[in-house]
Amino acid sequence: MSTWICCQIGAREHYTIPRALHQQRKLSHLITDAWVNPSSPLKTITQSGLKERFHPDLAGVEVYGFNTSLIYFEITQKLQKNFPWQKIIARNSWFQKQVIKKLTKLTTKLSDPPIIFSYSYAALEILKFAKKQGWRTILGQIDPGLWEEKIVIQESEKYPQFRGNWQPAPIEYWQKWQEECELADDIVINSEWSQKLLQKAGVSVNKLQLIPLVYTPPQTANQFIRIYPESFSKQRPLRVLFLGQVILRKGIAAVLDAVDLLAGYPIEFWIVGNQYIDIPPHFQNHSQIRWIGQVNRSETAKYYQLADVFLFPTLSDGFGLTQLEAQAWQLPIIASENCGKVVVDGVNGWLLPQVSGQEIANILKTCLDIPQQPEILAKNCEITHKFTIENLAEQLIKL
Repeated sequence: MSTWICCQIGAREHYTIPRALHQQRKLSHLITDAWVNPSSPLKTITQSGLKERFHPDLAGVEVYGFNTSLIYFEITQKLQKNFPWQKIIARNSWFQKQVIKKLTKLTTKLSDPPIIFSYSYAALEILKFAKKQGWRTILGQIDPGLWEEKIVIQESEKYPQFRGNWQPAPIEYWQKWQEECELADDIVINSEWSQKLLQKAGVSVNKLQLIPLVYTPPQTANQFIRIYPESFSKQRPLRVLFLGQVILRKGIAAVLDAVDLLAGYPIEFWIVGNQYIDIPPHFQNHSQIRWIGQVNRSETAKYYQLADVFLFPTLSDGFGLTQLEAQAWQLPIIASENCGKVVVDGVNGWLLPQVSGQEIANILKTCLDIPQQPEILAKNCEITHKFTIENLAEQLIKL
């Protein structure tokens, strides 16, 4: 029976793919850019971004990281002062070279041909190597691909004042991605929205395997009881949480349009996350917006608990894990349909017919007019079996 070798940059989704496979005793190796054991000196470096590159569920697995090489690579990139896309492409290329070196050494130790899993945009050379060995190849598609970028281009043309430093990917990026899709035997996607856009880009539907993301709520979330006021007022406004990157793709232009439409209403917008766009002074100093900025992952729970409604008006997302985080805290969601299906309209949240300030404003006005509605929907928020690591393991094994 074939076992899997997982290759991934970063701690994506808290290593859920390798963890799920390890639970089923199907993981032979995890190859990642950095792996920092609890006893490592890197754990003591306060500013190190590598401190979270470990998971106790994988403590007994053969994990290979390239810590020293990664640190050297990152220092070199800073000295070269490359542009963002140059850095991304260089990092993906560096990682694949390291992986292939490791796979070359492992080939002599493997008793059976493994299944190779690697995430998109950093997989092409890995898949080529695996194909030469006669191994099965599975690509983890992290987003909806080329057509997602086309959507963002359209939005940046509509709202040039919010474009910031955003630039589309160079053509070579997409050419290599299309090669990855051709080489992969199967492509794991996380939503029907991704399936739609990948098919639009010419990816064979027969390769696409839909498996939603995984989320395990913290114990404190299981004991949390959400309480709403009888009505919303200036003293106790409706608290609307936007948590994520402040960029056009996440629908921030529609959010700010909604702020203008709801001027004077007892509604407060909490915007948590890194700002990658230029915010006009009108919005920077707006009395109904709290610009909170980036917070540590451990701090996000506080905002989920204190908010009344979660706002996820994304123009395009492979899934949108924050939806599951919000559901775990019994927080009803206003979501677009351009992402993973978590919201059932009128049951645990609201679906936007289109991403616009007017549609967001309409729903929030309803929350003011019928303040019991958010409370009713909050009671239906839950993490169902299809979003568990057990279901992920079942679906992967079926592949």
